[in-house]
Amino acid sequence: MSTEEFDQAPVSPFLLRMRAYEVVQAILSDDHNYERGVEAARAVTGDVLAETGAAGLTELVVELSLKLGDALERIAAEQGVAAVDLADVWFVD
Repeated sequence: MSTEEFDQAPVSPFLLRMRAYEVVQAILSDDHNYERGVEAARAVTGDVLAETGAAGLTELVVELSLKLGDALERIAAEQGVAAVDLADVWFVD
């Protein structure tokens, strides 16, 4: 199997959800050491790349984006603002 074929292999939706959860847990679990949480998140994404190639990594990003979008919509609804406006606030430095 060539590298290109491996990159195009289908990725299990369950695996993606599990890995997305692991990335988020890595960030949230280390309240006192930001760098260690980021390092753990990078390790998980590196594992995804090694296991599933670029296609799997792309799907992980999409899964995380969908989950973030859902969370932003719920928070925005609670605050009475549009989700896109809340996203603008969250992502502007």
